[in-house]
Amino acid sequence: MGALQLMENKVVAAIGPQSSGIGHIISHVANELHVPFLSFAATDPTLSSLQYPYFLRTTQNDYFQMNAITDFVSYFRWREVVAIFVDDEYGRNGISVLGDALAKKRAKISYKAAFPPGADNSSISDLLASVNLMESRIFVVHVNPDSGLNIFSVAKSLGMMGSGYVWITTDWLLTALDSMEPLDPRALDLLQGVVAFRHYTPESDNKRQFKGRWKNLRFKESLKSDDGFNSYALYAYDSVWLVARALDVFFSQGNTVTFSNDPSLRNTNDSGIKLSKLHIFNEGERFLQVILEMNYTGLTGQIEFNSEKNRINPAYDILNIKSTGPLRVGYWSNHTGFSVAPPETLYSKPSNTSAKDQRLNEIIWPGEVIKPPRGWVFPENGKPLKIGVPNRVSYKNYASKDKNPLGVKGFCIDIFEAAIQLLPYPVPRTYILYGDGKKNPSYDNLISEVAANIFDVAVGDVTIITNRTKFVDFTQPFIESGLVVVAPVKGAKSSPWSFLKPFTIEMWAVTGALFLFVGAVIWILEHRFNEEFRGPPRRQIITVFWFSFSTMFFSHRENTVSTLGRFVLLVWLFVVLIINSSYTASLTSILTVQQLTSRIEGMDTLIASNEPIGVQDGTFAWKFLVNELNIAPSRIIPLKDEEEYLSALQRGPRGGGVAAIVDELPYIKALLSNSNCKFRTVGQEFTRTGWGFAFQRDSPLAVDMSTAILQLAEEGKLEKIRKKWLTYDHECTMQISDTENYQISVQSFWGLFLICGVVWFIALTLFCWKVFWQYQRLRPEESDEVQARSEEAGSSRGKSLRAVSFKDLIKVVDKREAEIKEMLKEKSSKKLKDGQSSAENSQSKDHETPQ
Repeated sequence: MGALQLMENKVVAAIGPQSSGIGHIISHVANELHVPFLSFAATDPTLSSLQYPYFLRTTQNDYFQMNAITDFVSYFRWREVVAIFVDDEYGRNGISVLGDALAKKRAKISYKAAFPPGADNSSISDLLASVNLMESRIFVVHVNPDSGLNIFSVAKSLGMMGSGYVWITTDWLLTALDSMEPLDPRALDLLQGVVAFRHYTPESDNKRQFKGRWKNLRFKESLKSDDGFNSYALYAYDSVWLVARALDVFFSQGNTVTFSNDPSLRNTNDSGIKLSKLHIFNEGERFLQVILEMNYTGLTGQIEFNSEKNRINPAYDILNIKSTGPLRVGYWSNHTGFSVAPPETLYSKPSNTSAKDQRLNEIIWPGEVIKPPRGWVFPENGKPLKIGVPNRVSYKNYASKDKNPLGVKGFCIDIFEAAIQLLPYPVPRTYILYGDGKKNPSYDNLISEVAANIFDVAVGDVTIITNRTKFVDFTQPFIESGLVVVAPVKGAKSSPWSFLKPFTIEMWAVTGALFLFVGAVIWILEHRFNEEFRGPPRRQIITVFWFSFSTMFFSHRENTVSTLGRFVLLVWLFVVLIINSSYTASLTSILTVQQLTSRIEGMDTLIASNEPIGVQDGTFAWKFLVNELNIAPSRIIPLKDEEEYLSALQRGPRGGGVAAIVDELPYIKALLSNSNCKFRTVGQEFTRTGWGFAFQRDSPLAVDMSTAILQLAEEGKLEKIRKKWLTYDHECTMQISDTENYQISVQSFWGLFLICGVVWFIALTLFCWKVFWQYQRLRPEESDEVQARSEEAGSSRGKSLRAVSFKDLIKVVDKREAEIKEMLKEKSSKKLKDGQSSAENSQSKDHETPQ
């Protein structure tokens, strides 16, 4: 009412109030009168610029504070919180934003505990007693400073400030504590371990000077300095200066202040407010725009507004209340999330809110605990965990009914119980069979009942598939699984061409070509040295073929004389040794391993045919075949147990049975063992998944159970439980042994062939270089003859012909090495004699010259 009466004067701006509730009321009047309305304390997120265009918040919006709290909850991987708040616009609207922010992080408010403004301790005690019965131990307190401390006083009396509890408060708590100077030790004792948020205001010289002037002022007025100083005081100070600076700019731009009457405002009877005296600020819209365009640094940091009329760069302190007072453990900003460095030092860097880069210092939790609390417990008055167990008809070693105290037994039950024993807290539980026991229950229906809160968890041979993860949370898989195809098999007939199977066609072709090529290389290298590689062409061709293939058995008769030939042969014999050994090993495997065949080669064969396919009743295999592989439902026959499996496979499609069975791998291992290995899996496993325990969405127990399952695997206990329940008398080979698995391809030997090729290339290169060198030594004789002929024809001396026919080169190659050496020796002697005769002739000419 006082604010409305103040508006009867000609006002150009209003600053205040300190309550979000009153802010909603005054904003309507400010809109009507076009008066900019600045609030340094109304943090309610619903005071939006769209509904209240003349409302301007000079502090931070609680929207950002609730997002900061959400990030804090997510930082410690908590999934549920309990919200304790005052039941007014400030409390309700803030918690509503918190709920929306948590939902984006896959967390939620499990319970909203509201109390009326001004509630007494009795009402607060009843509220906290009901909250203490909840599962979550994460409490977010969003109340007013005047009654907030009473909550912690009552909580301490109820034993709710000990270890295992987490208390998070919004900025109201630090507002109350900062207003105390000095701090009350009793209040700090109540709040030990609490985490509180506070508006962040960067440190500056102006801020320190202002605090000093404030203390001096308070001391002069009241002769004492016990009045504290909170962040809202700084925002109030900046709000006044913001209006003053904006007015200075407003008038410097040549604007004036004028008012006009609003004919829609009339006086009402029995009211102290004279509505007719309220005037519209004609230049209000322009003045508001001037305020929004202000940009300067105040005590609270950079004063600048974004398009939504919120202060830019929202940031908060995160403080941990200890016995000595609040201790800052980090900062939060919408630019970088959590950090231990002041936010203003990070604004120049790119925005980074990734989880791996979030940092906070160590926090001391209630009960002086350093390790972050789990965040939830099983309430003392809570009901035990309702565990749904499929009442199976077949494969009862996985899960089945029993007369023991648990009422159930099996492989899956033992794993669940072993994981429960590893949890650091007791879990009351009861097992409930699901199904009538006459046929296997539908696992999809069991999952639906977990999602519908009928069961808390499903324990059994439950397969983890995509559709189910949309409704429940699975633990870490405790056994691998996947769909496979089982079909009848028969022994394969022996083939007279089995000796060709060790190598692929490409391997045979490459090997044969290499044998011929090495024969040609040896002939080239030995032809000039070895008489066994000389003779008529027909004889030489036969020698090459004989030598090539005789090396396969190391029975070649021809000796190698040349150094290069021996080197090439040595490398080739090593290659032959490897090829022979591999061929022998592969042929032995093919002839000794029992060869089984099936007309069903895998899933592709089944899809292409129209024959019936058997699946286990109640599993996901039926939906997978129909929905994913587009197999007609009429072809799929549900089978109840192993007897029906074996009978259907033995009868076959013509006898009213099935061509093959599609089921999960753990079941198939048991089926093959119990059938004395009469059947085999064909093709490859075409889905890969696993079995896990299905919990309700966002259940914190699912995470702890996953950790326990991993621990069981690391300690080898999973394998011990598997051997206890899943050891069979007949361990069958799962798949048909295909001869192609034993065939050797070129890919297995390409490295060896590459080495062999490099050796051959080097040897041929050296040989050719030697022949060319010898040929060059022998050329002068032939060139002299050609040169003499050219002189007889009268040609010029400088144009001597040096062309030599290819036949001459071949003749040099074909000559024996000894002949070449003899020719080179004769040529050297001839050169020596010619040189001596030339010297004698020159001396005789010198003597005949007259003196």
